Amino acid sequence: MSLKRFKYRAKEISTGKPQTGFIQAENERMAGKLLVDRGYVPSVLTEEGAGFMAKINKVRSNDRINFTRQFSTLVGAGLPVAQALRTVAEQTQSSAMRAVIENILTDVEAGRSLSQAFGKHPDIFDNVYLSLISAGEVSGTLDESLERIAAQEEKDAKMMSKIRGALTYPIICVATIIGVFVYMMIAVVPQVEKLYDDLDADVPGLTKVLVNIKDFIFNFWWLVIIVVVILVALASVWRKTESGKRTFASIKLNMPVFKHLFQILYMSRLCRISQILLSAGVSVLDTMHIGGNATNNMLVEESVEKAALEVQGGKALSTAYTDKPYILPLVHQMAAIGEQSGKMDEMLGKAAQVYEDELDEKIQRIADMIEPLLMIAMAGMAGVLFATNFSTVVASKFDINTSILVLVFVVLGGLGSMRGSIIAATVLTVLPEMLREFSEYRMLVYAIVLIVMMIATNNATVKNALDGFARKFSFKKKSEKGENANG
Repeated sequence: MSLKRFKYRAKEISTGKPQTGFIQAENERMAGKLLVDRGYVPSVLTEEGAGFMAKINKVRSNDRINFTRQFSTLVGAGLPVAQALRTVAEQTQSSAMRAVIENILTDVEAGRSLSQAFGKHPDIFDNVYLSLISAGEVSGTLDESLERIAAQEEKDAKMMSKIRGALTYPIICVATIIGVFVYMMIAVVPQVEKLYDDLDADVPGLTKVLVNIKDFIFNFWWLVIIVVVILVALASVWRKTESGKRTFASIKLNMPVFKHLFQILYMSRLCRISQILLSAGVSVLDTMHIGGNATNNMLVEESVEKAALEVQGGKALSTAYTDKPYILPLVHQMAAIGEQSGKMDEMLGKAAQVYEDELDEKIQRIADMIEPLLMIAMAGMAGVLFATNFSTVVASKFDINTSILVLVFVVLGGLGSMRGSIIAATVLTVLPEMLREFSEYRMLVYAIVLIVMMIATNNATVKNALDGFARKFSFKKKSEKGENANG
């Protein structure tokens, strides 16, 4: 049965001090009983509603990592499990995480094993986590198991941060292109259409296409919204089905440019989790089942499960992994060395490190490749806009004023910075349109901006501040920092 989350106000029986917080239980009656068992007299007990607030108060990965690290430290210092849980709960800032810890503490004090208590929260603690907890309990190395969990989750968090960082800039560029297109539909195309109507001239082919698109969107905007909402809803439902999961898994593993990135990601995760589980004393078969599931890709998991059946039938792990779809060669090669040396966990850990290093390099390479492609796309969009306004593109259109304008874009955005130039061009193009009555002063403003920027770029304080800002928000710098840390 799924647990519900309750907010409570209560008085401590021993001291009479008022207490507030959250608690998880099957129902309101059980929540009240849990509070009484802990020495509280509840005065207010309300169930938290689902929806938006529930999403806000959910347990985040950083909360789980911090809890695991603190719990591991206290258990390793010799504190009893119950006392360690109580101490961590008191220090936890996240109310959602605190409620989970308190629920685990209640189960432990009631005589349940730690793995059973953690197992009641499958949405927070996955199979890898639960297996390591169980192995740590059996072997008496709970602190080491918790340390392994925290280290792995931190690795995963850093890796996902790198991937998100690499994708941030392309997403911003695509959003900019969409924004420019929308602005063109709303502001530019109607003016161009009116101009041709006033001149009683034929509308060029490209402009006519844009006008037709504009008319359709303006006349049937409600239909566009309905279609988009329906498609998004259907895609969301279909993605949760068996065929949907399989399709999305196949797309990730066969997508041009990104397919090798995902393959390496899944192999690094499989090898790293296998290393952690084997070193904790988990059996090979259980390790394969859990590791395959942890990849979060149905097709990779199926390949691992096929290999697990062969291992169950008596084959060696290295042989079972050979020639399996989506299982890269290094996995079975290192497994073979591990079988010969008796250090399977160590060899799979080395394979994981190789894949993690390759993943860092691959992320950087893709980021470097995407950037010029997006520049080409945006340049093409600019050409379309220009041709739409002027019908033809000739050298005489690019006079001294246009050259000065481009120079301002580059200087203001930062020499050698494509992203800065794009931002500067966007701002300095849109702003004059918004302040059209002051357009006669535009060139004067541009000249002042140029002078200020030239002075600022030669000022050490300003330059250092800008460099610090760029380092903070540049995914390239983040990636380099991560590589230095790994090294």
